[in-house]
Amino acid sequence: MNLTTRQLQAFEALHQHLSFTRAAQQCCLSQPAFSALIQGLEQGLGSQLFERSTRHVELTPAGQDFLPHAQRLLASIDQAVQSLQGAAQLRATRVTVALLPSLAAHWLPSVLTQFAQVHPRISVQVRDALNTPCLESVQQGQADWALCTAPSRHPDLHAAAVAEEAFYLVCPRTHALAQSQAPVTPQALQGVPFIHMAAHTSVRAGVEQWQARVFQQPLLQTCMEVEQLATVMGMVRAGLGVSLVPALSLAYFQDPDIAIRRLDGPAPSRTIYWVRHRHQSLGPAAQTFYDSAHQSLQALLQRPLELRTEAPAARRRRTKR
Repeated sequence: MNLTTRQLQAFEALHQHLSFTRAAQQCCLSQPAFSALIQGLEQGLGSQLFERSTRHVELTPAGQDFLPHAQRLLASIDQAVQSLQGAAQLRATRVTVALLPSLAAHWLPSVLTQFAQVHPRISVQVRDALNTPCLESVQQGQADWALCTAPSRHPDLHAAAVAEEAFYLVCPRTHALAQSQAPVTPQALQGVPFIHMAAHTSVRAGVEQWQARVFQQPLLQTCMEVEQLATVMGMVRAGLGVSLVPALSLAYFQDPDIAIRRLDGPAPSRTIYWVRHRHQSLGPAAQTFYDSAHQSLQALLQRPLELRTEAPAARRRRTKR
């Protein structure tokens, strides 16, 4: 027999009121329709659940046996409904995103500030991690979507390219490469101490692919390898070498002792992918924040270099004038 929720609710109401009239009113049914529900339940179970007379209604022994089971089923249904409603509410008010540290530290804060002003009721949680943990967060349901540079071939994940991020040369302000505003030729980097990101990073992969494409052999003279762009900035500022860094991290290199220059010809680059779960639709909050973040990302990459690297405070002062 396929029990229905309406049958269980009718049974519980009649047990509470021991009156067909009052139980039918509680279930918002006519008395004949309510009686039909009870009769259908009894026929399906093959047992009479209530003794009926003109003066009273009471549970039969079979009805008393069935009562705790019906109450547990109704409680489970109610719990499931509440859980689904709570999940839907969370999907409408909370979003979790995973993205690379270089994006989380320099591009994301302004996006979050602007988004909070327009959508103050949506909470955004951030997971800053390298590519593999970003992908795992989406795959395991810990993040609604991710921005990273290595699309996964996992069947549960879908990746779509959203931006192409060029790299720029950063060097000490006093370095010979900084004395002209003209783009720097790749050959000018030959023999110059170069600060590399670690081999497992997407920045290093972009530089290595560019070097192989342009020179067909290793040319950059590595003086050190580091894990973080913050360390690159410190080493360049101290005059220990030069480096190539992604466009979305250039704001971090705004320092009077550091110069930022374009490269002549094709520059290193990396593709930024939006990654989401293939079999799970985005909730309202996740979709709303993605739309805002995607628009901001495209707008930033289309800005001229001098505006892209401008400090936020200076940008606000310029906008007010």
